[in-house]
Amino acid sequence: MVKVSVIVPVYNVEKHLGKCLDSLLGQTLEDIEIIAVDDGSTDSSAAILKEYENKSAKLKIVRKENGGLSDARNCGLSYAFGEYVGFVDSDDYADPDMFQAMYEKAMRRGSDIVECNLHHTFLDCEDTEIMERYHKPEDLLCHGRHVAWNKIYRRKWLEKTGVQFPVGLIYEDVSFFSKLVPYIGGYDYVDIVPIHYVQRSGSLNNASSERTMQIFEILRGVVAFYREKGFYEQYRDELEYLYARILLCSSFARMCRIPDKALRKKALALNFKELTDTFPNWRKNSVLIKEKSRNAAFMKKQNAATYKIVGALYPILLRLKDKLSPARVLS
Repeated sequence: MVKVSVIVPVYNVEKHLGKCLDSLLGQTLEDIEIIAVDDGSTDSSAAILKEYENKSAKLKIVRKENGGLSDARNCGLSYAFGEYVGFVDSDDYADPDMFQAMYEKAMRRGSDIVECNLHHTFLDCEDTEIMERYHKPEDLLCHGRHVAWNKIYRRKWLEKTGVQFPVGLIYEDVSFFSKLVPYIGGYDYVDIVPIHYVQRSGSLNNASSERTMQIFEILRGVVAFYREKGFYEQYRDELEYLYARILLCSSFARMCRIPDKALRKKALALNFKELTDTFPNWRKNSVLIKEKSRNAAFMKKQNAATYKIVGALYPILLRLKDKLSPARVLS
């Protein structure tokens, strides 16, 4: 019986694919399957997959027309037979004990989701990210790591939720994780730090362009989902906090890196408008008032006037920082 199915979307990653596959096929967990979804690659990725398929029966290859990361992950889920499923991007890699440790914790606890810590892997170093542990759905929605690839999910539970990745949009992990939260019955962690999140200059997450504004569609979709499923009133304060935290922190920082000044100014203006139009009284949010983190302190200072000032100054500071620091990301 397959214990864990690991879904790996593959699109034009010939330089990195071998390292990823080696790390997954070398897992200490024996009953594992690796489902590589070739999303219409035009480089040598398909040939590399074929080479590895000849070496290991654990590797399944699914080929499809290009549809993007979300479409590839959704496709891979339909081929998974494991008790649990996980996702690893094809330019990242895992330590050998990753899935055994998470699966064993899941079995002991009966978890719906098990999460691990992670490394941000740069050209010259790694930054290790150790997160505070949250278990209540309300806390996970506000403060949890909204990424898909440092977790395993009980497959039958995941299928029952009906939640999938939003096709054609970036920030797909925010949508996926946020929509799963109301269904979580058991959420657990392992102490190890086994996943290496490789920072690449050409990756989607490092692209500062007009696509950064897709976060609005993602967040609207989350709120619409909560309304449709009858969860909105229960989680309203947490949704408001999530909206504010993403738009005033991570989204704001990405938009400040947009090179084109006119586009950057437009994105930043729409960013604040999205927040105030959706949640006009966000500054009185009950979660934000109690929160004492550095991000929360920054959020509490923002209003229409201060936001404009910070939005004008922060891009200058980022450019200065980039000039003083050598490039750290991989090509």
